[in-house]
Amino acid sequence: MTATPQEVAERVRAGMFAEDRAAQALGMQVTDIGPGRATLAMAVREDMLNGHAICHGGLIATLADTAFAYGCNAHGELTVASGFSVDFVAPGRLGDVLTARCVEVSRAGRTGVYDVTVDNQRGERIAVFRGRSYTAKGRPAVKA
Repeated sequence: MTATPQEVAERVRAGMFAEDRAAQALGMQVTDIGPGRATLAMAVREDMLNGHAICHGGLIATLADTAFAYGCNAHGELTVASGFSVDFVAPGRLGDVLTARCVEVSRAGRTGVYDVTVDNQRGERIAVFRGRSYTAKGRPAVKA
């Protein structure tokens, strides 16, 4: 019996998260996943603040990159980043819950383009991210 695309995405979420020590250490949660999309949340903790008492930009980028990773691997094939850009439009603050939503823009052959928005719990935009992916055709995203 062949798995549906949603079942494949759910299997990828479970398999990737079980091994994703970075996401676990940062308290990230995968709140939604489907083929070519993923949503992750992360609460801004005190140990995530920089010298200006705002969330370190690298951690916001990490949240967006992680949503990108789950979104592009949700098709079931091993996919890695070939690059990304991120723009910060507002600071994340202590206690904020940041939500990164990844959507597939394009996927053709071995390459893909994905957009991620990061918002806080008030719906205020914190960052925008565009990721470029490369798929290793024929290699599963997670072990069966």
